[in-house]
Formats: sequence, structure tokens, C-alpha cells
Amino acid sequence: MQEVKLQFSQNTDFRTKEAFKTLRSNIEFCGDNVKVIAVTSCTPHEGKSSVTMEMAKAFAEAGNRTLLIDADMRKSVLVGRYKTIGVKYGLSHCLVGKYKYTDVMCQTNIPHLYMIFSGPVPPNPSELLGSDKFSGMLNVLKNPFSYVIIDTPPLGSVIDAAIVAKICDGTVLVVENNAVSYRFVQKVKEQLDKSGSRILGVVLNKVDMNSKGYYGNYGKYYGKYYGKYYGRYGTEGKIPDKEQPDAIEIKSTKKNEIAGGLF
Repeated sequence: MQEVKLQFSQNTDFRTKEAFKTLRSNIEFCGDNVKVIAVTSCTPHEGKSSVTMEMAKAFAEAGNRTLLIDADMRKSVLVGRYKTIGVKYGLSHCLVGKYKYTDVMCQTNIPHLYMIFSGPVPPNPSELLGSDKFSGMLNVLKNPFSYVIIDTPPLGSVIDAAIVAKICDGTVLVVENNAVSYRFVQKVKEQLDKSGSRILGVVLNKVDMNSKGYYGNYGKYYGKYYGKYYGRYGTEGKIPDKEQPDAIEIKSTKKNEIAGGLF
């Protein structure tokens, strides 16, 4: 087993911690049979990976032995974002048969939190995630861990998340406020429904809590994001600098909060 130290850019503020504790509690109330949870979004840059990490931390801090699997093998951000050093092996190594899952697993500096990073980008991520090897691995990991949380690519871009959700106990959808439309979210939900996944709920992310009626403009950028990213995720080159967004984090400022938890 590998060992890594996760480095966070800043301490999470009290309001954000409480929001993720609420999210954790709502998932716990979904039932004891909900142990393997997929997390996805509609488009890139909605804060999905940050939410996944904070949710996994919340479970671990409550004393639950938790495993976070980075299944976004096309464009993973977790290694770079949390400045991990010494990660040699990842999920793709395991799924192609080079290493066992015990070899690619990492023990982190957060008590009770373990991780499997994505590893090198494979040529066939969808096929690997849909393989018997991956589903068999998840069935085995249910026993030593209280929760297995899987960060998947945005479902509005590629089908990987639906493939993973099919073999999970439930799915959480992260939606950025004022970034995608109601219609687009419904399309993503329909895709999850077709996979047979149980949708546990939605996290509305990056809400300006000081703004009046912050649900009012939901859906402004449907055309922009749908046309720009659909079918290109993980296959395009680097986004030009003028379009490259800053790293998405859940900040301590009041203008960047999660709202509503699961609903």
C-alpha cells in the first residue's frame, strides 16, 4: 500500500464543514445498503471533484473507514490539486492487470481516509470501468470499508459516469449554480435513470448566499456548455489559457457555498 500526504490550499470554514456534515447525514439516512456512491456532474468545472473529496473527508472524520476512488481517468485533477507526492500506481494500472488493488491503494494523512488515484490515462477508460474486474473490485471493497466514494467524469460529456453508476448503490449529482440549465440537468438525470442507478440527490454548488433569489437564473449557460464540451471530454488538447478556469475549490468566503445538500 502506498502512503500519501494530501495538501489543502486552505482550511475549510465552519459553514462549509457543516454543509458537508449535513450531506453525510442525508446519505446515511438513505440506508445501510448504500455503501458505494458515484459522484458526477453535467459539465466540467462544476466543482465535482472538490465536493467528492470533502464528502469523503466528512465520512472519514466521523470515524467511517472511507475509500475515495478517482475514476475520472480521462482528466483527473486530484493528484495536482492536492499536491500529492509519491503516487506511483493508480486505478488504470489495476484495471489492466498490472497491479492488485491493494498495491494501488493509498493511505492518506487523514485518519480513516484511503484513496485510489486514477493513474495514467488509458486508451479505453469506458471499457475498463465497465469491466468485470472493476465491478468485482467494488464488491470486495464493500467489506473492509464503510463507504466507497467514486469520482467520475461529467455525464454530460462522456458516458463513463453512467457505466460506473450502474454498479454503485447510489449516485450524487453536483450542479453548479447559474452554469447549466434545468433541461440539461434533466437530460443527465434521464441518462442516470437509464443506467438503473438510484439517484440519492443533488448538490447545488457555488451559490452566492448573499444574492437574492439565487435559484432564479439557474440555466443561463446551457447552450454554451453543452455545445462546447459534449463529446470532447478527455480527448481534446489543453483548453486555451483565456478559457482555462481557476482550480475550483469550496472556499471560505460566503460567495462560494454549497446549498441544499441532498434534495
